Amino acid sequence: MANCAIVGINWGDEGKGRMVDLLTERYDYVVRYQGGGNAGHTVVNELGKFALHLLPSGIFREGVVNILGSDVALDLENLWKEIETLREAGVEVTPRNLKISARASILLPWHRELDALEEARLKDKKYGSTKQGIAPFYSDKAQKKTLLAGELLYPEHLREHLSELLEWKNLILTGVYGAEPFPQEALLNWLNDYGKKLKPFLCDVAAELHQAQNVGKRILFEAQLGALRDLDCGIYPYTTSSHTLAAYAPVGAGAPWLRVDEVLGIVKAYSTCVGEGPFPCELFGPEAVALREAGAEYGAKTGRPRRVGPIDLVATRYGVRMQGATALALTKLDVLSYLNRIPLCVQYELDGLRTDEFPFPAALPDAKPVIEYMDGWHCDISSVRTWAELPAQARDYVERIESAVGCHIRYVSVGAERNAFIER
Repeated sequence: MANCAIVGINWGDEGKGRMVDLLTERYDYVVRYQGGGNAGHTVVNELGKFALHLLPSGIFREGVVNILGSDVALDLENLWKEIETLREAGVEVTPRNLKISARASILLPWHRELDALEEARLKDKKYGSTKQGIAPFYSDKAQKKTLLAGELLYPEHLREHLSELLEWKNLILTGVYGAEPFPQEALLNWLNDYGKKLKPFLCDVAAELHQAQNVGKRILFEAQLGALRDLDCGIYPYTTSSHTLAAYAPVGAGAPWLRVDEVLGIVKAYSTCVGEGPFPCELFGPEAVALREAGAEYGAKTGRPRRVGPIDLVATRYGVRMQGATALALTKLDVLSYLNRIPLCVQYELDGLRTDEFPFPAALPDAKPVIEYMDGWHCDISSVRTWAELPAQARDYVERIESAVGCHIRYVSVGAERNAFIER
């Protein structure tokens, strides 16, 4: 049976959580395969509105098994707080419907501390980190200097391993940044406290997914952020520190033999960006304020106002290619209903020439957007549920995007609610 990856096409914040929540009724497993608690997936359903940061967005569906894969930055403290928040809202979260890879590395308090210290050191050259410890975590992982979640099951080994890591880490904290060292007992208490709560969720994810494959279960891979934030293919160095691409999903899940049969790329009907880095189509002034307010564009994790602009067809075409998207979902089309004329970034101008290709990161700050306009529909479309019911101008806009990026738009979202979408 077909496995699918749901991924972001642009800078992130496209509405992946909303589409995962919608489509999980068709799948048996939902697997988060990379990233940590540095971004949020917003889900609106009959239980309320939720901003998920680590939990897979399939957690609301009865009968769906949710997995945190081996490349997830496992912040025990924030994960437990997220579980408690959902339980208080009436959502069942147990070892039956949530499983954590024993091979996932633990994001420790020192990673958050180092993140903040480094951003402070960089000052006006900062990368726009959410200060959740993601870059220091993945740096440590690449150096083989992290604790695996499965080590929580081996207390004596854990203590010894932590002592070795702490000696090295405190040299950096005190010597490089002039910060206070971390005491070992405080860290052990932190690990024991949250480890005790989360140990029942640990499992051999590779064995779990192998068995699922053998009995024909369908697997949905959920990515964090978007193609332009990928460590290798994004707007480096203003990227995240993991691989946001669909091609990485089986590896990050901890089951590299699995196939991704379909890739559903999520594209917002306009552009948004949280954090630093080049954003060629950015709007400023009253236009930006109006779009930001219409779309409630504030970061789910940080609450920071998102940078906004018209849809960027150059960046979207690049993201579709990098993700290998087989279909797209266009989200938040309803937000544009207030506009009489809708802008689109159709090309970039670079060194006096127009281009359809996404530039190398060093050239991107000099890229100027080439803007064209289409007629708006200027009416409420949030109750529309079929393609034929959409105003002609809205259909023209969707088809223009589809033609420009070379990928079929299968879903059109016209609201945050689970059923507020059109399937073409």
